[in-house]
Amino acid sequence: MSGWLLVALCGLTSAYCLLRVRSGPAEQRGAARGEALMGVGMAVMAVPAAVFAPPAWSWAVYAVVFGAAALRALWWARGALLPGRPSGAPAAHAHGTHHLIGSVAMVYMAVAMGPGAGGGHTGHGAAGGLPLLTGALLVYYALYVLRVGARLLPVPAAAAPGGGTLAWGARPELAQACRLSMALGMLTMLLTL
Repeated sequence: MSGWLLVALCGLTSAYCLLRVRSGPAEQRGAARGEALMGVGMAVMAVPAAVFAPPAWSWAVYAVVFGAAALRALWWARGALLPGRPSGAPAAHAHGTHHLIGSVAMVYMAVAMGPGAGGGHTGHGAAGGLPLLTGALLVYYALYVLRVGARLLPVPAAAAPGGGTLAWGARPELAQACRLSMALGMLTMLLTL
């Protein structure tokens, strides 16, 4: 049941992100596309294996797709990661860094869950302990969930520039809620590795 709930959460979040691509602010459409891709990938990865056992080559496809997404996010986040680069919008660069970490986490999970991985973690961590990369990603996503969740609590309803209400795809509190649910989904998936 928990697998299906994760599929539903990630699928609905991805659908809302696609709505944000169509009706959200132009400067946030790239982030919404990346979040939609992440949501679809997480939903597909979370389908219970008892219902649909993916072919052996599917994990390589995940790794390639999210590897390409990581390269795109690296390009997008270059202002936050490289000293001396033009600053641009710091929030956009920071969110690009988050997309980079998310894409790398998806590649890591695809490789760890692929055939021949020995259940995921042989050789990655201390003897019999939690692999270092899994632990670092768990800490990152736990802190991200707390940060985004804290931002959501006091958010007032947003109004459109003309005094009306914003379209569903342009509401910042819903975008934050989507980021929170995706981070919770990623945290859950990392815990199952």
